[in-house]
Amino acid sequence: MSVGDDTYVNVLETPTDCDRVSQLKAYFVNEFNRHPQFIVRCSGRVNIIGEHVDYCGYPVLPMAVEQTILVAVAPSEDNLIHLKNIDSKYKPFKCNVNTFTIDPCGGPEWYKYFLCGIKGILEYKRPSNAKGMLIVLSGNIPPASGLSSSSAIVSASVLCSAYLHNVPLEKQTLATISADCERYIGTQGGGMDQAIAYLARKGCAQFIEWNPLRATSVNLPKNAVFVIANSLTEANKAATSDFNQRVVECKLACRFLAKQMQLEWRQISRFADLQQALSYSLEEMETLVKNYLTQIAYSKADLLEIFEIEHDDFVENLLTANTKTAQIFKLKQRALHVLQESMRVHMFIEVAQQQSEGAIQAMKRLMRESHESLKTLYECSHPNLDKLVQLSDALGIGARLTGAGWGGCIVALCDGTDESLHYIKCLSQRYYANLPQAKGRNLEELVFATSPQKGAEIYILEGRNNVIEQISL
Repeated sequence: MSVGDDTYVNVLETPTDCDRVSQLKAYFVNEFNRHPQFIVRCSGRVNIIGEHVDYCGYPVLPMAVEQTILVAVAPSEDNLIHLKNIDSKYKPFKCNVNTFTIDPCGGPEWYKYFLCGIKGILEYKRPSNAKGMLIVLSGNIPPASGLSSSSAIVSASVLCSAYLHNVPLEKQTLATISADCERYIGTQGGGMDQAIAYLARKGCAQFIEWNPLRATSVNLPKNAVFVIANSLTEANKAATSDFNQRVVECKLACRFLAKQMQLEWRQISRFADLQQALSYSLEEMETLVKNYLTQIAYSKADLLEIFEIEHDDFVENLLTANTKTAQIFKLKQRALHVLQESMRVHMFIEVAQQQSEGAIQAMKRLMRESHESLKTLYECSHPNLDKLVQLSDALGIGARLTGAGWGGCIVALCDGTDESLHYIKCLSQRYYANLPQAKGRNLEELVFATSPQKGAEIYILEGRNNVIEQISL
């Protein structure tokens, strides 16, 4: 059954979303001289706590945010993928759906993330007749800010391609495909960003566990208000080896411990799997790290001797393409962060669910501890992130970097709306007013309160104006 123009307000909920959809459709018609068949919406995310633990097999606590990727799509008639972006700084791209490749070494261009999603579905479905697509993308998730703009593009692309190729829209499956296929661009992530894109629920954070992938809604204290502040230092995890270096160090630390415990160390690369094999608690795992990983850093030569393997074996099978030249590995620090951060996730949820009078203060403390660990043990912070956290601390706010790090955003926990408004005002005066790159920017886009949003959706269109069906996964 068709509905009228005001459907956008009802379905997409806010006037901003409505305006963006109208702009997206008009751009699509101007570029392709036809109307889109459907629109996909996929949110960015903020990880409240549990940073750099997902690829080690441990649970995380993210929530979807209001900023989104919107994609307008129609099948093409020429076996080509036509990719366009409303933002003119992102150049259009075109390729054959049957023959395209993704070069992880050529830089993390925006269209490569979209191609990852298409390739993921084609690898999963293996259709006899792959369909070309006409695609226009609109995004208001700040890029390289730790709010998962790149993974939102991948996840939106997977959903577009799945719908067009009649793949069942089962959210756990789509989340797994999305996590796997982002690795085509060289990022060795753990799946959190893609999981929350599909599994998010409005009003709740999600406790996301792995193997099997599942999400449990977590109700936060009613007075808790989360504020996101952009450091305006961009950090793209696919553009450097920093992120993959940490992934490699975690895997090496895990294998080091597995070998010391006389396990099949080549088969165990995640701390969660090692913990399960040993039937240890997180606290016992922490003790294991302190007892066996005794050096401040390990050289490549040290590890060749410890693992009793040849150089070529080590480089080809234990490193990634962009970490093969690494010579120094900090195993103890990375392992301690992962295990202690995982403890903090459980404590945070336990405190949050108690809804006690001191719950928010305890949650703030855990967030401060998380940032300190990311700064000193994981070494993935940045002076601008640290400055934001220090300003937050002085105001009694619990804050930490969110996302991969090396730039991007912090997430801060405030006790009530009044405290959040005062906090935002103080950051505008003490941080953004003195930051050259903030001049001329809309402050509301740089620091803002947010609440948990819903997961990815498809809006089926009919003709010029109408949404005839909304598919929520």
